[in-house]
Amino acid sequence: MTTAAPPAAGTAIRRAARADLLDVFDIEKEVFDQPWPYSAFERQVGTPAFLVSETGGPVAADGEITGFVVADTIPNHRQPLGHVKDIAVRPAARGQGIGAALLRRSLAALAGQGVRSAKLEVRQSNDAAMRLYERHGFEYLRTLPQYYSDGEDAYVLVANLEDRDSF
Repeated sequence: MTTAAPPAAGTAIRRAARADLLDVFDIEKEVFDQPWPYSAFERQVGTPAFLVSETGGPVAADGEITGFVVADTIPNHRQPLGHVKDIAVRPAARGQGIGAALLRRSLAALAGQGVRSAKLEVRQSNDAAMRLYERHGFEYLRTLPQYYSDGEDAYVLVANLEDRDSF
């Protein structure tokens, strides 16, 4: 895994709280043409790998939520599989290492739950996301034809979380 620059000074990564949901949902709608519903984020509150990035203050009331990641575990025979379900950074905050920091911290949270490998789906056309995931050890597994409602294919990528020195 290649290390990326840490997020911009003054940026903290922490577990998402209920008070963050409106900001998270605003980012989701700003970034994605087919956003998750608000209720999907409500169900993830309290999970170890639902994280937000925050700039400008030590607590949500003081800072601005600039990005988030939602990851969890799914059953996979005897060993749970990590699943990075959603990750987004406000367009105005991109290029500061926030996405990379969120991804690293979510993978560390998954590894802390005994996960040995993780998967994700990414739009075939999302070159920036593909580069981010590849830098963090994700490799192509297969294509899901017409995965998105607009007919675009998704790539399924997987990463081995074992034998990593750090996240």
